[in-house]
Amino acid sequence: MEVYLDNSATTRCFDDAAQLMHKIMCEDYGNPSSMHHKGVEAEQYLRYAKETIAKILKVNEKEIVFTSGGTESDNIAVIGAAMANHRRGRHLITTAIEHPAILQPMAYLENQGFQVTYLPVNSEGRISLQDLEQAIREDTILVSIMHTNNEIGSVQPIAEAGALIKRTNPRTLFHVDAVQGFGKFRIYPAKMQIDMLSVSAHKIHGPKGIGFLYIREGTKVSPIIYGGGQQKGMRSGTENVPAIAGLAKAAELVYANLDEDMDRMYELREMFIRGVSDIEHVKVNGCSDRGGAAHIVSLSVRGVRSEVLLHALEERGIYVSAGSACAAKKQQTSATLKAIGMEKDLLDSTIRFSFSVFTTKEEIQYTIQVLSEVIPALRKYMRK
Repeated sequence: MEVYLDNSATTRCFDDAAQLMHKIMCEDYGNPSSMHHKGVEAEQYLRYAKETIAKILKVNEKEIVFTSGGTESDNIAVIGAAMANHRRGRHLITTAIEHPAILQPMAYLENQGFQVTYLPVNSEGRISLQDLEQAIREDTILVSIMHTNNEIGSVQPIAEAGALIKRTNPRTLFHVDAVQGFGKFRIYPAKMQIDMLSVSAHKIHGPKGIGFLYIREGTKVSPIIYGGGQQKGMRSGTENVPAIAGLAKAAELVYANLDEDMDRMYELREMFIRGVSDIEHVKVNGCSDRGGAAHIVSLSVRGVRSEVLLHALEERGIYVSAGSACAAKKQQTSATLKAIGMEKDLLDSTIRFSFSVFTTKEEIQYTIQVLSEVIPALRKYMRK
């Protein structure tokens, strides 16, 4: 039996999205900047994508900028906003559990003379709104907070944060990394007072290498890629039309039955947590109830290194991650796990299981059974 539980790393592409992309690559392959019929065909796909995404977010089509994915969207938002607004101030705020696509641009900006405040989180991975309010200053130009953490599934109080930021300093921009939240939650930037929002397609059953950045009209952001002036100069380069259309189709499909799909995924998550909680020496990290994301469960197994457990599960056909897929190959200690106060001996003993709309009850039951068999065996071996 093959069980793919690494959906926070990437997801299987929807068939309809893949088929649409194939059609565009092989039939409707024009450059949207060309003025002939093939170019007009390609431009229509871009229009369809913008209309689809704008409708989901309840925003204006011209506020959507297509990028190569979440990392580029985050970089444009953080670096672009800082560079465009540095005359107003040089203070930025983020959290201690952001993705490297936020933390590394923040580190870069610190080297350029900006000041960054890193908000702490509690044991469930959530920030304090009081800490946020106290951190905002007159010279704070940007706050960047992720919607859903990619390692432990903690969900931040985004709507409350947006209201607080604008009430405390109306000129402070609010960016949200929604790479793990889009497609799992209903996110309305205007209502939540979000100025910029980052999304990646391959987390929602779309293609890799494509994403978008919502930029509220009137928000000052400097481009970080220059060239042919596509997308009104905000992100130059010939648009990746097949991938953009695939992103839109995936977004359309993932939101078609969102409430039912998320209820079913929460039921699978709750079943999984109940099952693994009966296994000795297993600890569930973060929020174990519906205050967390439906698709992510982080487990620590005392006395078993994450890499050993990962490969033991792989031998039984179960695919998972040792924390974030982006950091796993670099064997870095997770900043998120340290930020939630995890005991040192568990930092290298943590595995992430992440579900999707394709995950079945039978797969969860099989995984629980395998964990109940391999964990005692591995602990016995490791003690020798």
